[in-house]
Amino acid sequence: SSPADRTHQRSSAPRSRVVAAPSRRCTLRVLEALCVRLSKRSATMSSSEAAAKRLWLEEDLGDDYRWSYRVTSVLFSGKSEFQEVDLVDTPTFGKVLLLDGKMQSSECDEEVYHELLVHPALLQHGSPKRVFIMGGGEGSTAREVLRHKSVEEVVMVDIDKVVTDFCCAHLPRNTAAFKDPRLTLVNDDARAQLENWPGTFDVIIGDLADPLDGGPCYQLYTQEFYQTVV
Repeated sequence: SSPADRTHQRSSAPRSRVVAAPSRRCTLRVLEALCVRLSKRSATMSSSEAAAKRLWLEEDLGDDYRWSYRVTSVLFSGKSEFQEVDLVDTPTFGKVLLLDGKMQSSECDEEVYHELLVHPALLQHGSPKRVFIMGGGEGSTAREVLRHKSVEEVVMVDIDKVVTDFCCAHLPRNTAAFKDPRLTLVNDDARAQLENWPGTFDVIIGDLADPLDGGPCYQLYTQEFYQTVV
């Protein structure tokens, strides 16, 4: 799997930090201001000075190891009722989506994750017509599902309208999926919608954030959910 996907899978990792220099740490909230300040100073700085001031996002993967990547700009930074939402641009991975400071996907390789999430299940079914997506707010899972000509209806339920709105606006490769007439987007609790949605689905896909305690989707990872709902 890709570095982005491996980060997505480690649910116990603490939140990430942004490092402006080896001895300087700050939160993602001030990263955009730092980028603006540094860009104004770049004209008078030498190349070595500029390199020393590059901004890095550092994310813990465990108690004794972490990884980091350079951030060139912050495209979106906000907080919804459920989580912190950030979209940053990086020279290595392109646009990177973070929820609660944890990388969810990156522009350079997200299709690898989403293709493997979607196509094996739909091809195994053979002729899926109705598909339910739990989460998937960035729209990539819906994009891959809608590639199947047999699909007549896709219901995507993501609890966070802030995420779906800004992904629709800032991720051009998913714009067509959000506008596809076969897609019904509902901003609500996925479990409640799945329990009460009329009829049945041929395939149910979970494209969810990490199951952090108190997070918006931890209950969708439990044995009880799969035993009583799915």
